[in-house]
Amino acid sequence: MASLWTLLFQRPRHRPYAHLDADGKCLAFKHCSQPPSGSGWVQVSEVQLAWLGRQLPASARVCARANNRWHQRSLPA
Repeated sequence: MASLWTLLFQRPRHRPYAHLDADGKCLAFKHCSQPPSGSGWVQVSEVQLAWLGRQLPASARVCARANNRWHQRSLPA
């Protein structure tokens, strides 16, 4: 019965984002279902308060999903 409720009332999945300044230092965090508008927001794997005011580790960033339309990509000659 619980699976029926989850199918009927699915909540949007909230993902963590970090706001970076021009130097790559973390200024803020945000959890939202859509990517935040404005520049400087990157999706991260988790929120670590120790990152505030510091450089964001490269391992914290989440890579954007690959385009499923591989046949439309240009290939080098």
